[in-house]
Amino acid sequence: MKITSVDVIQLPRQDNAVQTPVLCRINTDEGIYGYGEAGVSIWDYTLGSKALLRIMAKSILGSDPLAIDVIYQKLVNGFWAQGNGGVIMAAISAIDMALWDIKGKYFNVPVYQLLGGKHRDKLWAYASQLQFGWKFHNSRIAPGDLGFVREACEAAKADGFNAVKMNVITKRLDGKRTSPDILRNHLPKDLLLEVEKKLDILRDVMGPEGEILVENHNATTAHTALQVAEVAEPFKVMLMEEPASPLNPDEYKKIAAHTRIPLATGERTYTRAGFKPLLDSNTLAVIQPDLGNCGGITEGRKICDMAQTYGVTVQTHTCNTPISTAASLQFEAAIPNFIIHELHTNNTLPVCTELCIYDYQPVNGYYEIPDLPGIGNELSDKALASAEIETIK
Repeated sequence: MKITSVDVIQLPRQDNAVQTPVLCRINTDEGIYGYGEAGVSIWDYTLGSKALLRIMAKSILGSDPLAIDVIYQKLVNGFWAQGNGGVIMAAISAIDMALWDIKGKYFNVPVYQLLGGKHRDKLWAYASQLQFGWKFHNSRIAPGDLGFVREACEAAKADGFNAVKMNVITKRLDGKRTSPDILRNHLPKDLLLEVEKKLDILRDVMGPEGEILVENHNATTAHTALQVAEVAEPFKVMLMEEPASPLNPDEYKKIAAHTRIPLATGERTYTRAGFKPLLDSNTLAVIQPDLGNCGGITEGRKICDMAQTYGVTVQTHTCNTPISTAASLQFEAAIPNFIIHELHTNNTLPVCTELCIYDYQPVNGYYEIPDLPGIGNELSDKALASAEIETIK
């Protein structure tokens, strides 16, 4: 079996989520094809990956698609790829994901079987990014008032989730965004009081047994993250995500030394080489690699195996199309150190769910694991009809 062509696919921009999905479909001479997605769609970074996919596609034409690691090593050792970077690694990851999809279809098994089998039949999930609402998402117009916070959390709980995540710092109660200078220098008392009020509502709705995750989106430094942590600790939050730049493990050491809240990061970290300094710092409870940019399923498995030696668990980052969701479900079923799956509020909306032929959603906070060959999903006719498709052959 040989790769005969690669379709580089750009879907229409999702203005509500400020992102442009870019995928690839790798075709073979046996009629088997596979889908993969570039995981840097927010703020349209995928347009850079799209250009790289055109270049990388030419280098894999005629290759054996089942020789996944051979192709991965060829791509990741390319001249600029050796330095990693989100846009480069997203293009490589899309190709890698598509190859695993092909391999599963070739052997007529789900990808989790190729990865060694599934460790669990269901995947615990949380409702993510409630600052945009639940089953509503528009980052520019979502209000930040306390009534909105309560409504979003109650809606997620009504859907059966016992864990939710919210960014409680980047939008004020009056709907205005917090200045980056404030977030990176010192949080004023009035902002910290708003944080406390939001967390109080989340805990009230979720009850004493529910889980709350706090999202910082790398907007804070060690100092300001610790200001948030001091307020959040009494609410017994499950995780603080991206409290500082992943490029500086020393900041994570400062944070971990002064808070009991477990720390997580990873969606902007690529390959084992990127994760190793963070793991060596012994500050993380959870890593969050995105299979659409960390190096795909091939590198993602190696990252998670390495994390296991540090006693660190895994929650893959997912905020793209149902292609990425399906790949993550396969992957999380097959790793021993899985903890929880992220369901972004945007992934509940028709603008996203209608992009693929299957809409995998959790029931009472748990996902079933697809048993279809490959990753278990592909773009719908509706999505393909609206896409810009360039075939490299």
